[in-house]
Amino acid sequence: MARVGVLGIGNVLMGDDALGPYVIKLLEAAWEPQDGLQLVDAGTPGLDLTAYLADLDAVVVVDVVKAAGAPGELRTYDKRELVERPPILAMSPHEPGLREAILNADFLGVAPGTIRLVGVIPESVDYRLGLSAPVRAALPAVIDRIRSELAALEVVPAPRAEPVAADVWWERKASA
Repeated sequence: MARVGVLGIGNVLMGDDALGPYVIKLLEAAWEPQDGLQLVDAGTPGLDLTAYLADLDAVVVVDVVKAAGAPGELRTYDKRELVERPPILAMSPHEPGLREAILNADFLGVAPGTIRLVGVIPESVDYRLGLSAPVRAALPAVIDRIRSELAALEVVPAPRAEPVAADVWWERKASA
């Protein structure tokens, strides 16, 4: 059985950077757990990102992306496009990005065969709780794209018979 991961990356305290964890919470609430499919809120892993990729057959990463376009616009990148990006100057342990993790996993021989990044252009990545309106409006498209990426891998998530509320705890704390 293929081991496929959906990996949400981001800091829930930094506005739109919470996209990845937010999407993972939505998927956990909507889909039944199933063998072979891992839904992982990886937070801001930095150098640890390689460990999240290790030994998966395929991974769909969800994160905000720096790209030309309007806030809320969806972008999808494959492994080749990600590793061809120029390297970043890492200024903290949290800055080595997906590109560096993929290269490290390739070097170690533990990289997934298929890597896709589903990203959204953020409006604001500042210290605040909650997604901006354009990024929040993009959530259905992000989930549809993840579902399409999984279908291409022949993984079909089963909806929960009784959907539960998404545990977006950081927003709950902000409104309390």
